[in-house]
Amino acid sequence: MPILVFVVFIVFFLSRIIPADPIAVSAGPDATQEQLDELAKKWNLDEPLIVQFGLYLKRLLQGDWGESIQTRRPVIEDLKVFFPATFELTFFSMLFASLIGIVTGTIAAIRFGKWQDYVVRVYAMLGASVPAFWLGLVLLYIFYFKAGWVPGAGRLDPSLAPPEYITGMYIIDSLLTGNWVVFKSSVMHMILPACTLGFQIAGAVARQTRASMMQKMEEPYIKYAVAKGLGEKAVVYKHAMKNALIPVITLIGILYGVCLSGVVFVEVIFSWPGLGRYAVGSILYLDFQPVMGVALLTTFFYILINLIVDIVYSFLDPRIKY
Repeated sequence: MPILVFVVFIVFFLSRIIPADPIAVSAGPDATQEQLDELAKKWNLDEPLIVQFGLYLKRLLQGDWGESIQTRRPVIEDLKVFFPATFELTFFSMLFASLIGIVTGTIAAIRFGKWQDYVVRVYAMLGASVPAFWLGLVLLYIFYFKAGWVPGAGRLDPSLAPPEYITGMYIIDSLLTGNWVVFKSSVMHMILPACTLGFQIAGAVARQTRASMMQKMEEPYIKYAVAKGLGEKAVVYKHAMKNALIPVITLIGILYGVCLSGVVFVEVIFSWPGLGRYAVGSILYLDFQPVMGVALLTTFFYILINLIVDIVYSFLDPRIKY
């Protein structure tokens, strides 16, 4: 809760001190002074800054996140539309990055000094250096424009209607309703954005997994397990990996925030109707209520992911108790 309040405080005051006039943008160039004063009173912009902040907190606690100037709808309703798309993309990107990173990092640690190790190290270096917006354009050019193996922008083929709304995530909703045509289309549309967003994260996870596994493989209990005659798979997956995953899980929780910040570029490139495009459009339109709503919602989920990471620790290491 203190982190959420601090984020609201910072974003609120930053949005108020920048040299811009959202009222003039909303009203248009032909608005009269009377109309401008009416809008300022409606949004409490005629009050002192600290009073505006207090009124905003009061409305926030009552479930009122404000109204968007751009869409003319309550911010909470816009978030219900745009957030599921971003959450779906982020979830599958993190799933892809975690699986690829842990597997390749483990292989590099087991095959230390061999060609597999060098390949994973080069991949990790590329993941840290290749920008997401450039990678997205390259993948679109190769696999959509040239090869035609996967669809381009959007979440579905233009000829298909979205599945029945349950969670707002097309893959989950189409799976739950048995709409296999939409399910296939939504999965195919997910491939390029998820790979683009997960590429950098997978490289970081692979690098951390490799370092952690190499450290654990030198521990006395691992050498004792080898001396007992246990096979390589039992030593690696039953003894070493479980202990090596704690710093990896920590990194994945931290990188979730990187994933949320990088989703803006990916959503713009792939025309993905999520929070990133919504936030960018709101900023360009000087629409501060949606910006604050997006900041608050992403902060909440970032905190929630880190809480889940803390809980997972106790399953990986029974010595960790809360």
